[in-house]
Amino acid sequence: MYEPADQQPNLFSSEEASLCRPPLAARMRPDDFSAFLGQDDVVGENQPLRRTIEADQLTSLILWGPPGSGKTTLAGIIAQRSQSAFVSFSAVLGGVPELRIILKEAKRHLSLSGQRTILFVDEIHRFNKAQQDAFLPYVERGDIILIGATTQNPSFEIIAPLLSRCLVVVLHALDEQAIGEILDRALTDTKRGLGSSGVQLTSTARQQLIRYGNGDARSALTALEFVVNHLVVSGRQRMVIDHHQVQAALRQSSLRYDRNGEEHYNLISAFIKSLRDSDADGALYWLARMIEGGEDPRFIARRMVIFASEDIGNADPQALIMMTAVFHALEIVGLPEARINLAQGTTYLATAPKSNASYAGIEEALHDVRELGNLPVPLHLRNAVTPLMKTLGYGKGYRYVHHDPTAQTEQTHLPEPLKQRRYYRLK
Repeated sequence: MYEPADQQPNLFSSEEASLCRPPLAARMRPDDFSAFLGQDDVVGENQPLRRTIEADQLTSLILWGPPGSGKTTLAGIIAQRSQSAFVSFSAVLGGVPELRIILKEAKRHLSLSGQRTILFVDEIHRFNKAQQDAFLPYVERGDIILIGATTQNPSFEIIAPLLSRCLVVVLHALDEQAIGEILDRALTDTKRGLGSSGVQLTSTARQQLIRYGNGDARSALTALEFVVNHLVVSGRQRMVIDHHQVQAALRQSSLRYDRNGEEHYNLISAFIKSLRDSDADGALYWLARMIEGGEDPRFIARRMVIFASEDIGNADPQALIMMTAVFHALEIVGLPEARINLAQGTTYLATAPKSNASYAGIEEALHDVRELGNLPVPLHLRNAVTPLMKTLGYGKGYRYVHHDPTAQTEQTHLPEPLKQRRYYRLK
């Protein structure tokens, strides 16, 4: 059977190697569907994907989900179930030259033995769009079954030709029940987990670790292991761990946030829509999520300046002045104090009257410009700055509104094909 060519020589003695025990999260990784928690809507009993995996009829997949949702674990279960050769590759550690060797070897192996290769590519979005082209002929011919794992939205990060040849499987952040069960298993498993230590958690400590995990099983298990090891190192080997000990060890929970990924766009979208719906509470919550997650505060402030004109406009002209002041205050003060300026701006925008008339007007005008091209300026609106221009009729018939107030409504200011158009419509 063809095996991956990534086996490295052991640089340590067998005794030293035995001391290098894998982290708890790696030890507790499920190897069967019965232990794979939190994704029943994807691979629960009788789900189509699970039936396909169990029948060994898998096609190429893109596994999309947040960290710790089970992408690598699911790939491992597939490897256990399939008769295909399985090769794991990290887009973080390897490049296209190494990948091409694997792909060519997989093709050669298929021609010699008739056995296909499942190629699991972790962090596949790390390959740029030109590099992803390397997969196409091998996936197209069926030389490999590609399983790509990504935390980023495949619509943006995976090239369309490759995406069209793969089934996108969406894994969600684990709920609190699933995280709790995973922690319980780690505490009771005597072979792979912490069961032999006799460690127990109070209900409040357990809940604190669940919340720390924030939907990420790996993060929750890593935190549990850290708390236990912290108490051992400090000499406080108590069998029951309470929430005070958890809090002392971990200090604060982690928030899942990627300033360049989908969560960045999801949160700013929720923030803007809360402002638009005049929900100050919702807007403050999403503002807090972005601040705590490490979002660039200037990005938030810029969006608030845009919002002041796009969604409020002349319903409250002061909004734009206020938001430019908020942006200026942010640059002078900086975080953490500038969170107060951002909060003031947020509540102002949320409670202000709304009008998108200016925004809608410019969009309609731009549409007409693009559709109709360079329509000539009416002669009466042109300045006759030379005798020739005056002879050609430039400025002829123009009515000066200060001398002729009726010109304001009777005089046209649009090209002839658009003279009946209305772009600015107050509601």
